[in-house]
This record gives sequence, C-alpha cells and structure tokens, in this order.
Amino acid sequence: MSLMFLNKETKYGSVRTTCKRQCFLFFTLILFLFTSLSAFSQSKAELEKQRKKLQKEIQEINQLLFQSKAKEKDLLIDLRDLNKRINVRDELIRTIDKEIAELNRDIVKNEKQVSQLEGHLNALKKEYAEMVVQAYKSRAKQSQLMFLLSSESFLQAYKRIQYIDQYAGYQKKQGEEITAETIKLQNLNDLLKEKKGEKQALVSENKEEKDSITKEKVSQEKVIKSIKQKEKEYTTKIKEKQREEDRIERELEKIIREAIASSNKAANKTANVKGTKSSGFTLTPEAKVLENNFVSNRGKLPSPVEKGVIVRHFGKQPHPTLKGITIESNGVFFATEKGAPARSIFNGKVLAIQVLPGNKKAVLVQHGNYISVYKNLDNVLVNKGDQVKTKQYLGTIHTDAVTGQTILAFVLFKEINRENPEEWVYKI
Repeated sequence: MSLMFLNKETKYGSVRTTCKRQCFLFFTLILFLFTSLSAFSQSKAELEKQRKKLQKEIQEINQLLFQSKAKEKDLLIDLRDLNKRINVRDELIRTIDKEIAELNRDIVKNEKQVSQLEGHLNALKKEYAEMVVQAYKSRAKQSQLMFLLSSESFLQAYKRIQYIDQYAGYQKKQGEEITAETIKLQNLNDLLKEKKGEKQALVSENKEEKDSITKEKVSQEKVIKSIKQKEKEYTTKIKEKQREEDRIERELEKIIREAIASSNKAANKTANVKGTKSSGFTLTPEAKVLENNFVSNRGKLPSPVEKGVIVRHFGKQPHPTLKGITIESNGVFFATEKGAPARSIFNGKVLAIQVLPGNKKAVLVQHGNYISVYKNLDNVLVNKGDQVKTKQYLGTIHTDAVTGQTILAFVLFKEINRENPEEWVYKI
C-alpha cells in the first residue's frame, strides 16, 4: 500500500513539472506575440505616416500647380508639373505596397501563432481526457481520499490537497486563457485581412490615377512635339533666364561683400587699427550667439513659406523637359498660394532690400555670418536694418501672370558661399 501511495505522490510531482513546463511555453508564446506585434505596429505607423504625407503633398501639388493656370500656358512648365505629380504618386504607391507586404507577413506570423496555441490547447484537452479516464478506472475520488488519509502529517495532507487543487485549477485556467488568446489572434487576422483589402483598393486607385496622369503627360508631350521646331527658341529663352539669374546672384554677392567690408571697416575704426581683410562679418557678442543658435538649428529651421511644393532643387541639374540643357540653381524654388507671404526662417537683421527686374524685390536677412535671401516679392513689409523674428512676414510673393503660379526663390549664404537650403530647413 505504501508503494501505491509513493507512486501516487510521484505522479503528482510529475504533474507539477508538466504544469511548470506548459506555463513557461504559454508565456513564451505570449511574449513572442507581444514583441512581434509591437515591432509591426511601429513599422506600420511609420508607413502610414509616410503615406499620409505623400497624399498631402499630392493635394498641394494639385492645388498649387494645377488649379492656378492662366489661359496662356507655358507647355514646358505644365510638363514639369506633371512629372512632379507622377513622381510623388509613384512614391505613394511604393509606400502602400510596403504596407501590404507588412500586413501579409503579419498575417502569416499570426496564423502560425494561432496554430501553436491551438496545438497547446489540444494537448491540454487530451491530458484532461486521460485524467478523466484514469480517474474513472481508479475511482479517482476514493484514490484521492486514500492519498490524503495516508499522509504522515497534517502538513503533508495540506500540501497534497494544494497539489491537486492547483493542478486542476491551472488546467482550467490555461484552457480558458489559451482559448481567449486564440480568439483574439483569429480576430486580429480578420482585421489584418480587412486592412489588406483596404490597402489593395488604395493601390488600385492610385495606379488608376497614375495611369491617367501618364496619359495626360503623353498628351502634353504630343503638344510639345507639335512645336518642336521652336525648340531653339525655348532653349534661347532658358539660357537668357539663366544669365539673368546669374546676374542677380552676382549682385547679391556684391551686396554681401560690401556689407562685410563695411562691418570690418567700422570694427577696425572703433579699435583704432589699420584695416584688415576678412571673409566674414565682424560680429558683436550678441550676433555670435545668434549665429550659434542658427547653426544649432540646422535641419530644423522652418520653411520660408507656410504651404508649398518644391519645383526646383538646389545645385546643377538637367532641365526637366529639354535634353542637353543644364540648370544651375542657386537656391530652392517653392510654388505656393497666390498672395502668400515669404517669412523669415530665423531671427535676424534685414541686411538689404534688392530691386529685381520687373520691380520685384529680394530681402536679405542676416543671421551672423549667414544670410537668407527671399526673392520674387511684389511688396516688402520690412526695411533695411529692421530686426525680424522667426516666421515673421517679409513680403508678398509675386504671382506670374502667364503661368498663374506663385514662386518664391529661396537662397542661403554663409558669407559669400552658397549653402543647400534643403540641408537647413526642416523637411522641405
């Protein structure tokens, strides 16, 4: 009889080991599920953010480049704008495709986890069935009673009761929890499949729009081909415009050089020393602090327009429509709304106001040894020597009567050397 009780206690010890092993497996699965879902959520959130950003950019392109066309159209500009919209639409479609790929991977992963949990649940059910059969064969109630009565002490009997209750309670709780988690995972898969359908529909919609834009571009190219005999005339106009821009840039450089020379002359006179040449301004302690703050905000400076689309980037680049023509862009060109203001990207002092052809104007704002320039303004709201604040309005941007577009040319200098504004302004 004592041997029988020994076997019985050994059996319950084995039960405890099994219980611990199953508990470890269960929580390992849950931890894996939580970690993978967390990683997925972060990736999905980033892709959704990118998709919404591109959708907003497409809306702005439609509004700023296509709704303000005058009757007298510039076909080269029209084609440039179409290329801009198609490129953004392509990027949007690629982003949505990535979202769908993320969803597909997550669905497969969760289906595998559902299968693992179902297998665990089936194993528990099988163990329950075996326990019921064993209890029936050995008249489990009497056997458990004898197991308890054979205890050598009250403490041993109490522990044996705990073993039996804990195992039975754990098995029931495990079955309920795994069933609940399985339902959750199945619901998650249903949700993900629904999201996948939404994304696929969105991709189809964007591809249709891209196809329509491509057709519009082809149609536009046909119009350009019909005036191909005037290509030399277009080329001549582009080169003339480039020379005019270069002339304006040389005038800007001259203004900055003269301001630097005046600054150094005044400083030398105050110090009662002979004049010395310097590539930069002689700065007061306050101006040095301002410059340091300006530099520390590199990449975080606000845009010079409240709402806008870049239609020309900084640096040397091929003309978007005419082959063999290279454009040297000294700054970034923004298309914005009619009547929109240009605003200062940082605190500073108005260094000069330059008059451009057509009575348009440019405002130069000094930030220590850095100068931000806002060209193509109809009227100016500041005067030379004024102190301006970040985002303060400097003037109204000119709207072209032919294209109907409102374009701000934004240039950034360090002394007389040009900087790439896209490296300084936040996400332009």
